[in-house]
Amino acid sequence: MKIEFAQKGTKGQQLIDALTVAIGQGQYKRGDFLPSINLLSKEVNVSRDTVFKAYAELKRRGLVASMAAKGYYVNGAVNKVFMLLDTFSPFKDVLYNAVISHLPHNYTVDLLFHHYNLRVFESVIADSLGRYGKYVVMNFDNEKINDMLQKIDKGKLLILDMGKHRTKDDAYVCQDFDQALYQCLQAGWALLRRYRRLVLYFPDTSPHPRSSIRYFKRFCKDYNMEAEVATRIEKSDIQCGTAYLVIPQKELVEMVKFCRDRRLNLGRDVGLIAYNDSPLYEVIDRGVTVISTDFAAMGKRAAEFIKSGQKIQEIVPTQLILRGTL
Repeated sequence: MKIEFAQKGTKGQQLIDALTVAIGQGQYKRGDFLPSINLLSKEVNVSRDTVFKAYAELKRRGLVASMAAKGYYVNGAVNKVFMLLDTFSPFKDVLYNAVISHLPHNYTVDLLFHHYNLRVFESVIADSLGRYGKYVVMNFDNEKINDMLQKIDKGKLLILDMGKHRTKDDAYVCQDFDQALYQCLQAGWALLRRYRRLVLYFPDTSPHPRSSIRYFKRFCKDYNMEAEVATRIEKSDIQCGTAYLVIPQKELVEMVKFCRDRRLNLGRDVGLIAYNDSPLYEVIDRGVTVISTDFAAMGKRAAEFIKSGQKIQEIVPTQLILRGTL
């Protein structure tokens, strides 16, 4: 086998990663003997001790076993998965747990976050190239597929959650932030009609797709409802007869506090809708009404792609979950 060692990371770790990928991709199948320590040492130009330690680590992981006088052979396949999400949140935890719960024990998932930092996004992907059998990546934004993703073999890549301008060749499991928002508001019209005004709380710094604003305004126009898009809301801004659709989770908690401080009854004086469900929303007040996709279903479908390698192209439905705040 041939390895081009990078400057970052030890040669030993890079050798372990290369052997793991080679086994995971079927270059060495179960029962196949690996090159001898002497041979591999010469092939990749590292010391015998480095190869010995790499084999010992793979043996510790259960990936290889050894036989006296014959050497090391593949004991089982460990499939390494690269998973890059945006930020940690309760609903991303649901997604991740759904992925790992639907994978066999011989799969390992390395979970990283890019926190909407483009440099981090591109650098962690660059460092991962060639080291994993499958890549599950939450795209950097919804309006463009990041160029760095073009460097990953399309047969190994699943675009997750955001990816509006995907192509027919891309595998994806995404949600719709546009028409689905309109349809969810439409589904809640029987309750929303009790309010004279609908406010979308959408901070300038929010990574949520801005195309949602257009569909929010379209709904309000079609249903003759006064509309406002607010980038910030103070306690004094909260008004009776207004329903609020709040994108960020942190600000939603603040909204609940504001209403309590002003003795406004949620679901009667003020309406409140969150975006992306979380277990927290089931217990706040009498339960927070939420617009959300099914992150558990998204994680299950991602696991199916990881196991089968068959291309998936799916938009996971978004629904309105009615609770006490509307």
